[in-house]
Amino acid sequence: MAKEFSARVSKRERKVTDITAGIDDKILKANDQKLLRGAQLANIALDTIVVREQVRTKFNDESLRELGENIKVNGLIQPLVIHREGNKFVLICGERRFRAMTLIDMKEAPCFILENKSKEELMAIQFSENQAREDLHYIDQADSIYGYQKLTGTSERKITAALGISKSEVHRCLMIAKLPKDIKEAAKNFNIEKYVLLEWDELPQNEFKDEIKGKILSGDITKRVQLSKIISQLKIEKPKKNSQDASVEKLMKVLKTQIKDPKLQAKAKALMAELIN
Repeated sequence: MAKEFSARVSKRERKVTDITAGIDDKILKANDQKLLRGAQLANIALDTIVVREQVRTKFNDESLRELGENIKVNGLIQPLVIHREGNKFVLICGERRFRAMTLIDMKEAPCFILENKSKEELMAIQFSENQAREDLHYIDQADSIYGYQKLTGTSERKITAALGISKSEVHRCLMIAKLPKDIKEAAKNFNIEKYVLLEWDELPQNEFKDEIKGKILSGDITKRVQLSKIISQLKIEKPKKNSQDASVEKLMKVLKTQIKDPKLQAKAKALMAELIN
């Protein structure tokens, strides 16, 4: 059922205020405040908005229909965010709302219009807006962070600062994003816990790993505890780092704070490995 909200105010009774001052604090919290501030607000025809690949890739048809009914009854509570590119508009945030409105044959919607933003800035806005929503799948989050890294060529530490999430979570996301496509699709289809994927990835490459992958793809393994039980039964040992690698890594952590040039870092690592041998 559609949720009921307070009655809408007629256009004649609405107050005209400065757009920037009138932006809802919740919207600013869900997006990068510096990047979104200054955006224009206007009603834009939905058929003039181009939808490209977004952070979110999984949509529930039933929830979209429910959202559409809510919008029909109460109007659009949070505007879409679009970016002007030449004579067209590209959707940045709000694909779920956009899809719901097309289901109820809406012709136009209020939109925040951004202009002259870089790809890096737009990705940060898009990620922040989706991150604020609980139903964003961790696969979509991982792919988004990996896309951000590829676009900007930045380090995990800088991604942490730019997107406001922990370094450990950034590291896990980058690992998940690089997993095989079929594994990631299974994770979405069967709501598989993220640590199932991470622990499967750490297993040594053999027939047991392939067998476990088959169970993940079929949805027979969705929980970490199920995977742990199978690993125990098969007596699979996870590969351990040898002491040499551990020593090199510890030394490199110290040197990275002193050496900023990646080429010099690589040379230092090679020299340390030779000394240990």
